[in-house]
Amino acid sequence: MYKLMYEPMQLLVIVFEDPDFHGQIRRELESVLEKRMIRLIDLLFVWHGEGENVTSLEATQLDEEERVHFGTVIRGLMGYGTIGEEIARGGTEEGILAAARENYGITKEDIIEITEAIPENTAAAILIIEHLWARSLKQAICNVGGILISQGMLTPELLAVAGRELTHAVKVADEKKVRCNSPPF
Repeated sequence: MYKLMYEPMQLLVIVFEDPDFHGQIRRELESVLEKRMIRLIDLLFVWHGEGENVTSLEATQLDEEERVHFGTVIRGLMGYGTIGEEIARGGTEEGILAAARENYGITKEDIIEITEAIPENTAAAILIIEHLWARSLKQAICNVGGILISQGMLTPELLAVAGRELTHAVKVADEKKVRCNSPPF
């Protein structure tokens, strides 16, 4: 019987305009994988060079049994799945057939579609990662009855925008406070 994964997963979509790669991303990814901080569920990298020059790379750390199981999940994330028992069963069968053909959710047609969607001299990466570092924290939360009801990622760029908005809101509030507390003459 297949054991489901219990660690949080994250979908990342990254675009690189006019990229100049020197292996630094690969080295950092390998480092966090070796430290077992994350596990790579699926990676699709597409580089659309000049004209028809396209390079693509796929990678996963899933074993064969997991690939069969998660092929359906990945297809769903890529827009192939819908709700419904009959359709889910069909998706599972399609996932098993895809795995038999060593196609674990992202097809050659998908790569072509993604390539056509990005301009020349642009690259795109789609990653699904499992956060292994969160295993014991998640277990501790579950042990006391905690239930995740929302999640999100705050990037430094988003925090900077929020900080500017907060600073502006405080300034406006202080100006209103000064006007309200000033003498009426």
